[in-house]
Amino acid sequence: MKTPKRILLILLTLLFFCGLHAAFFGLVTSRCRNNFSDAASMRSIDVENYLPFDENSRIPKFSASLSLKGQLPVLDGATALLPVYSAVAHALYPEDSCPFVDGTFLAESAVQYRNTVGAYKAIVDGEADIVFCAAPSEGQREYAREKGIELVYEPIGLEAFVFFVNSANPVEGLTSAQIRDIYSGRITDWAEVGGPSRLIHPLTRKEGSGSQSAMLRFMNGQPLCRRPFGFLGASIGFSFRWYVEGIVQDSRVKLLAVDGALPTAENIRSGSYPIVSNFYVVYRKGDPNPNIQLVVQWLLSDEGQQLIEACGYVPLR
Repeated sequence: MKTPKRILLILLTLLFFCGLHAAFFGLVTSRCRNNFSDAASMRSIDVENYLPFDENSRIPKFSASLSLKGQLPVLDGATALLPVYSAVAHALYPEDSCPFVDGTFLAESAVQYRNTVGAYKAIVDGEADIVFCAAPSEGQREYAREKGIELVYEPIGLEAFVFFVNSANPVEGLTSAQIRDIYSGRITDWAEVGGPSRLIHPLTRKEGSGSQSAMLRFMNGQPLCRRPFGFLGASIGFSFRWYVEGIVQDSRVKLLAVDGALPTAENIRSGSYPIVSNFYVVYRKGDPNPNIQLVVQWLLSDEGQQLIEACGYVPLR
């Protein structure tokens, strides 16, 4: 091949790849850059901030009228509710009942921290006596049925199920229908809901976690759409209000209004915020330990409900 033809072929090849790059940039890269996603991943709780009987703990320190002795119920539960059941132990249990060494509660501790998935298994298996959780998944209910264990779910407070984005995302709120359309795959771009032209990356949580189970209930049977290249887009996530606002406390995260209402404590109480549910203490029906009922009754008393509110949640009354 003569030199001029080689040069022409090289130039045409370069033009082709430049055009391809420009097209890809216009269709994908420009829609994904500045994607507001770096703050959308919720970090785990720092357990050492919420220890009972620790002077630097962030839990409310109540002096309760009830003081338990004898067989202390082992408390466990969801990540978001660790401040609640740690504060319960601080209020009701002896000071030496919850040893914590090298970043973990010891096996003999009356407080454990296994999160929702581990706590629901522990209550069925007899490794915990009272767990503090959102409503269980169908799989968790089925596990209890298979083991022949009947669980009692006693509501002790209210909490909002929330959706969040990076604070740089200009979208301030969505309707319930829009959120379902996003997570079912019918809406794929923020421009469709009043935002910039950016792909939407809907985040999900671990199967069996309290927030994932709540999300499946919110979807009303609509399946969650998996997007293999969703990480290129701007994220939206979900969790519970106080976990985001009171525990994570990340200024880069913004809670969205849903159906025109923000998830404030006032809107939870009034019912203005549309996605509110109970959280529970869960125990085995017929458990002979009398202290279990004493803990449950105390949580429903004025003192117990004050503790729920002091922990950042909304009491039942």
